[in-house]
Amino acid sequence: MGGDRAPGEIVAGALQAAELGLPVVLVGPDDGSLGDVGGLGILRASEVVGMDEDPAKGVRTKKDSTLVRAAEAVRDGRASAMVSAGNTGATMASALLRMGRVRGVARPCIATPLPVPGGSPTVLVDAGANADCQPEWLVQFALMGAAFYTERYGKKTPTVATLSIGEESSKGNALVKAAHGLLAAGAGVDYVGNVEGRDLLAGVVDVVVTDGFTGNVALKTLEGALRVFMGIVGEALGSSPEAKAAGDVLLPELLRRAEPLDPETTGGAMLLGVDGVCIISHGSSSARAIVNAVRVGHELAEQGLVAKIAAAIRG
Repeated sequence: MGGDRAPGEIVAGALQAAELGLPVVLVGPDDGSLGDVGGLGILRASEVVGMDEDPAKGVRTKKDSTLVRAAEAVRDGRASAMVSAGNTGATMASALLRMGRVRGVARPCIATPLPVPGGSPTVLVDAGANADCQPEWLVQFALMGAAFYTERYGKKTPTVATLSIGEESSKGNALVKAAHGLLAAGAGVDYVGNVEGRDLLAGVVDVVVTDGFTGNVALKTLEGALRVFMGIVGEALGSSPEAKAAGDVLLPELLRRAEPLDPETTGGAMLLGVDGVCIISHGSSSARAIVNAVRVGHELAEQGLVAKIAAAIRG
């Protein structure tokens, strides 16, 4: 029931995922408001935490909400992963309160794959779960992000960097400098130092670590900049008959090259540090995004990501 295009696009994506052989169950009302769900099962939930509701309050007071019931299904072994395009804070809260944290994890974090044209994505952690952080938390984000990268993209020893305002170790605020010192001293990851915002889509590093406030601002800035750029290109190609003629030739190639930049290809971000697989999809997710989110959740559950994260935290 969560997301700007729910429940229609969510159900459509779930049906398409099921057609691909991915077992899916919906969580929501069984009064027909979900529309045609085909042969998919429904875990009944009578309440919904709205996109504009306070996350913690919504999860505490709406115990029969779709998010709470989905998290409980993972906790109880009735599902292997949960996927939501709804209220991000409430998704995190329900996963944390119902699944619990992996032992030793101070704070869960959001890992968001950033597209790198021609290469594997760069994973940004934290992308919004923790606005205020301690240096030790960033070290854990690095450990969890590296474990996630290995399981998701197959690289045994991914490179890790901290996001700062300069590559030099002397650059950054107190948090970045302290985290840099801890990671450089040896924390169990291949730490390569600082990177800047311009490096996020350049593929120079596999995992970029930051606090949730900075990470979310960086993520939304990238999304906005790419959207504006694509609009400029579209306007330019339609500005004159000559430009339209050129667009007929260029557009197929431009669309092919822009495909990796579409966030719907990744399906969503992963909440790392909770004792279960939780995929947080974009609020505007279409059926295509939901299919990819279900696929990623399925694969990470099969690969035993939570156990790998627990092992990384234990050292």
